[in-house]
Amino acid sequence: MRARGLVILVLATAVTAVQPTAMGQAQGPTDPQIVGIVLAANQIDIDAGKAAVAKAHDPQVKAFAQQMITDHSALQHSVMELGAKLHVTPAPSATADSLKSDAAKTAVHLRDMSGAAYDKAYIDNEVAYHQAVIDAVTKVLIPNAKNAELKDALNAAAPAFVGHLEHAKGIQSSLH
Repeated sequence: MRARGLVILVLATAVTAVQPTAMGQAQGPTDPQIVGIVLAANQIDIDAGKAAVAKAHDPQVKAFAQQMITDHSALQHSVMELGAKLHVTPAPSATADSLKSDAAKTAVHLRDMSGAAYDKAYIDNEVAYHQAVIDAVTKVLIPNAKNAELKDALNAAAPAFVGHLEHAKGIQSSLH
């Protein structure tokens, strides 16, 4: 449960990053920051998947983790190619930094677990993570993307995130 809370907190920060300030102006990530956030989010799920492939016991959890590695690696490659094509260099942001920091905390939490407890905690985290990513992409990243191709790429990736969420929820219900 603690790991789930970490993910939700971090991505909730990303979602609220575009809320109006006291001056009435919305602050949101730039296109280079959006690329950096997407790259960070993908790498987090790739790394978590690699850890789960090595540590999970349930075959469906291992298969899901491998799918996360495969799918997010492909998306990572696509984002890097698009960034190069558009001459957009990923830029750091507080959101990407927070994602990385909280992912490290979650990894430490999961590292101390084993067996069915690990499998459940990993899948619970993936459910929370994918829901938070969907919220961040739809409420923050897409609305703030200035480049049409970047916006289209984010819109095109959304169904994959929803598919991952539904798959993780299915596994989650079978583990309880």
